[in-house]
Formats: sequence, C-alpha cells, structure tokens
Amino acid sequence: MRISLLGAESTGKTWLGIAIRDHFAAQGRDAGLAPEFLRQWCGDMGRTPLAHEQMAIVNGQMLSVQAIKNCEIVISDTSPLMTAIYSQRLFADRSMNEMAIRHQKSFDVTLVTGLDLPWKADGHQRDGPQSREPVDTLLREVLTSEGIPYATVYGEGLSRLQNALVAIHAADPRTSAAKDIKASQWSPQCDECSDAICEGHLFRRLPIGQPAQSD
Repeated sequence: MRISLLGAESTGKTWLGIAIRDHFAAQGRDAGLAPEFLRQWCGDMGRTPLAHEQMAIVNGQMLSVQAIKNCEIVISDTSPLMTAIYSQRLFADRSMNEMAIRHQKSFDVTLVTGLDLPWKADGHQRDGPQSREPVDTLLREVLTSEGIPYATVYGEGLSRLQNALVAIHAADPRTSAAKDIKASQWSPQCDECSDAICEGHLFRRLPIGQPAQSD
C-alpha cells in the first residue's frame, strides 16, 4: 500500500509520516518512509529552488519513493504534486502537472494535512503563513478536478495520527491501521465542518462494526 501526505507548508506532514510509519512498525508490519526531498535540497543548497530547478525536486522525490524496497507499506512525505502546485503558483509553470498527477494516481491513499496547526518557521524551506491558504486551495482544486480521492487530516498530536489512520483504513480496508482506535478516543475537531471529506464526516460514514470502532 502506498500512502501520500500532501499539504501546505507547516501542516505537520513530516511528523505525521513518521507517526504513521511507527504505528505500523509497532504492529510488526514493514513500513518505509520516503523523506521529503525538498527539505534535503534546501538544506544542502541553503536556499529554495529556482524555476528551472523544480524538475530536479520532482525527480528527487520520485527516487525517494522508489528507493524503498520490499516494504508492505510505503509512506511518502509529500509528492511531486506539491512541487507542481508551488511551481504553478510561484512561476506560472504548469509543465510538471501532467507527470505529477500521473504519479499521484499511483498512490492508494492520499492524505491532505489541514491548516489547523500554527505556522512555524523552518529555515529556507518556507514562504510564510500567507502562502498556506492559497496553496491548500489550489491543491484541493487539482485533486478534485483530476478525480483523485483524498481525506483531510486535522487535530493535534495523537488525535491527528488517529484521524489519519481512520482515513487510511476507510480508503483501504485491507489494512488494520485503525483496529486499535476506540470510538471514545476519537472526536472530530470541528463538528460543524463544511468539508465533506474531512475525517469528521468520514468517520460518521463508517458503518457500526468497522475495525476503527472496535477494541
């Protein structure tokens, strides 16, 4: 199973990827995490990539995923689609969209991290809190227009992890990702949320007896 974590900057993708991997590992399952290539690139170069360097980020992220071998579960901390989204927004460059969308469709589960976490600086990698909402909007527009199913993940700490696991399990019942999540431990962060595919609404659609609600 291939899981992709998408979202605007400073929305907890890296933390969530590690937490999901560790959750599966604790169950004795082989899970590999492909790190965000952009983070490594910015650290090495001391800056963000220019327009003509965006394709190198796309290729690097693809290779990061391909490097994980013989794992039952592959978790990708972002994907080329995020690079394409930023290239479209910052440089009006749509040349990577087709490739990135095709790659995104190879994932079994796409999770979008919500904007409910406070923005935090992270060296050269981040543009600022003002960039999060337009990036989030553009990302959702692309996923929706391309017919790529996704679930939005909200919450802090363990709650965020639990919400992600419920979404993973609902998207792919072959997993037992949510079997140890009790209904009493989980509560949506926004009961009046208007996001039709956020985890609050997703949880309500799960029939009684799903592993997500069992002991």
